Amino acid sequence: MTDKNMQYSTGGNVAGGDTAMRSCGGYIFGTRHREYMRRAYHSTVNIAEGAVRAGKTIDNVFVFAALLDASPDKFHLASGSTLGNAKLNIGDCNGLGLEHIFEGRCAWVKYRGNDALKVQTPVGERIVIFSGGKNSDSFKRIRGNSYGMWIATEINLHSDSFIKEAFNRQLAARDRRIFWDLNPSSPNHFIYRDYIDRFADTGEGSYYNYAHFTIRDNPVVSEERMREIISQYDKNSVWYRRDILGERCAAEGLIYRSFADDPRLFTIDDIPASDIDFVTVGVDFGGNRSKTTFVATAFLRGEAGSYRGVTVIGERAVAGGKGEIDSGRINGELSSFLGTIRKRWQGVYIKYVFADSEAQYLINGLRRSLARDPDNCAVTVVDSAKRPICDRIAFVVSLMSAGKFHLLKDCELLCDGLSCAVWDEKSEGDKRLDNFTSDIDILDAMEYSIERYMGKIN
Repeated sequence: MTDKNMQYSTGGNVAGGDTAMRSCGGYIFGTRHREYMRRAYHSTVNIAEGAVRAGKTIDNVFVFAALLDASPDKFHLASGSTLGNAKLNIGDCNGLGLEHIFEGRCAWVKYRGNDALKVQTPVGERIVIFSGGKNSDSFKRIRGNSYGMWIATEINLHSDSFIKEAFNRQLAARDRRIFWDLNPSSPNHFIYRDYIDRFADTGEGSYYNYAHFTIRDNPVVSEERMREIISQYDKNSVWYRRDILGERCAAEGLIYRSFADDPRLFTIDDIPASDIDFVTVGVDFGGNRSKTTFVATAFLRGEAGSYRGVTVIGERAVAGGKGEIDSGRINGELSSFLGTIRKRWQGVYIKYVFADSEAQYLINGLRRSLARDPDNCAVTVVDSAKRPICDRIAFVVSLMSAGKFHLLKDCELLCDGLSCAVWDEKSEGDKRLDNFTSDIDILDAMEYSIERYMGKIN
């Protein structure tokens, strides 16, 4: 371990007081964080909940690492909503993660098909298995081992089956420890009902350690940076209350309230072709009572590798219920739609068609059809990323808040869809109400057209 990380090296530093926890590797821990970490060193279940950029994950990583150096168990578990999320937030953690803490005595390896961090400790080799936990079948990846400690980031985005399996895998642990962090969710979320609130019933002490943090508890975040982070949120949104205020709150009412209050703020008459870097088209396939929808989105030229915003420049809905629309009609409608976009914006580059990944036979039909079309044979048809709906909604709301989302006035279907979309108040998670009172299909198509570019719009 390098000199800059020496204060991470033993549990004694964590238990011993402020010196190690005030500053470690250049990172400053606030008073409430130090208090949480002291308790965590002696507690079985440790949960850090609260606002974004509050330092929750770093607290858990720090104590997990300190305990790993003396753990009697060989195998341990680190999880996120996805494997990439776990490796980024726990393994790297902005230069403060496990791979940096154990620099010089750890290595990324494959262990029985799983990504793992092998660490040399004073008590022998320790293996930390990394895994994603959001899918219902993710639990299959962590079977076969007994784990001593389990650290999870964004535990509210893990599936219940994964959580149950992880607990089962810890039954034989010699020193069982759990470290969870999360941003607040709906009060009805199963993570509270079945786990966190039930843990609280056991009482404080050596078993359960809970702390709630806001962004102001993190001394590393300057006032200027704090204002910048807050400015990215719509203060009327559920994400502002959760991510900034750190509140548990239900998603209710209008989803895109700022848009619904005044659509004119987000609509424009036209956009010059010279402003467009490229265009993508999102496709949501209909069925039963729903329509097949196309939405064309223009990405506006920005700095190298990024874009300064998006503008929806076209839409189309293909009416007809189940059995009334065949692959041939969809193929023809899409070719016609692409032709309309090309005619209106001469020379525009239509880069991708992102189609609903659940209908592979229709996607294959689109590929074959466009490949035979001389005007559209260069357009690439790929699966939609199909990110969680809540993530897609949050992304669009953040673009609106930053003034980076617009649509043409003649996109009336999308305008109505954004104005009328509401949360499903009966859901324990965050879901759009889908009872045909608003046009969910057009919203899905719009989101498919932009979701693969999250993080590239500046």
